[in-house]
Amino acid sequence: MQPCYSKADEEFRAEVRSFIRENLPEDLRKRARWDYHPRRDDQAQWCRILDAKGWSMPHWPKQYGGPGWTGIQKFIFEEEARLACAPTVDRIGPELVAPVIYSFGSDEMKDRFLPGIRSGETFWAQGFSEPGAGSDLASLRTRAVREGDEYVVNGQKTWTTEGHHADWIFLLVRTDTEAKPQQGISALLVDLRSPGIQMRPIWTMDEGVSVNEVFFEDVRVPAENLVGDEGSGWTYAKFLLMNERTNSAEVPHTKRDIAELREIAGLERKDGRPLIEDQTFRRKLARIEIDTLALEYAVLRVLSNEDDPANANVASLVKVRGSELRQRVADLATEALGDAGLAVRPNTEGEHRMLDEDLAPPVPDYGVGISAKAMFRRATTIYGGANEIQRTLIAKMALGL
Repeated sequence: MQPCYSKADEEFRAEVRSFIRENLPEDLRKRARWDYHPRRDDQAQWCRILDAKGWSMPHWPKQYGGPGWTGIQKFIFEEEARLACAPTVDRIGPELVAPVIYSFGSDEMKDRFLPGIRSGETFWAQGFSEPGAGSDLASLRTRAVREGDEYVVNGQKTWTTEGHHADWIFLLVRTDTEAKPQQGISALLVDLRSPGIQMRPIWTMDEGVSVNEVFFEDVRVPAENLVGDEGSGWTYAKFLLMNERTNSAEVPHTKRDIAELREIAGLERKDGRPLIEDQTFRRKLARIEIDTLALEYAVLRVLSNEDDPANANVASLVKVRGSELRQRVADLATEALGDAGLAVRPNTEGEHRMLDEDLAPPVPDYGVGISAKAMFRRATTIYGGANEIQRTLIAKMALGL
């Protein structure tokens, strides 16, 4: 069973596939094939190519420079891009920060920030989590005090994804310590080149760097960089997180991982025969494929009716399911490699630094990055809101428990 797309959708898919085939540079495709943390230069170059076509921001409304696609078309574009091994475009700015800006920001703020995001010139980070405020985000303590035409920011953020590449950060701060926790939070757009900001990398278990901790010491931010109204940051954060959780289903990414897994299973041998012919392995793979197809149907239903208020409940559900599937596929791929699955090549940015070195562990070409990917996938059930918390939200909001 496969999802049914309209004739117009299939024609659109053919157009997207043709464009990517003709315009994706081979060096970008090769580096993205390893599925390591992407290089900023690769992301920016691909964004510029898409922007020239008017396709760099598939999720944006047409009035802000988006292509005006339907939800199904956005999904098709993402799927074709992933299957073609195109590098991901900076996700935080286009998919998370920009919708907040064009939904709640002033006209001046839209004119100032949206063009740089759309062209791939400006990269963004998201400053939400703190050492004592992760899933319980309302307990954040980073403080912003108004002094004339500026806010003075002090505090710390952690797990700041791609912060070392970012130019700006969408920062949640506490502007009122007397109000209820959710009502005392505001959102600021902060230039990461401002004096008083220190960025430190966090090395993760895949031996790569994609997250950071950020320190703010008497950082002065123009008051005009306040998003919307002071004290409304919690509203904007919920809006952003709903988008993040829906996107965290990551069906196109999982389908590409499954295709990669099938390739590995066709090359690896067990008892003298291709692993793909092993009945136990085939059952595991079939279970993942069926679960991914079910999730794809759920996501397509949401995209077919994007204005349905019930989608707020679905966001947590697809986030839980999608993040767990990403882990299962990566774990099975590592298992398929057998002994070679024990070797880990660090998940560095772009081409791996050890590919041509004698010290590189004995991993077949098709196995490069698989074990590092499986390690990094442990984070999928945490970012965007830990799955344990999401299950509580599902119980309360969807099931009324």
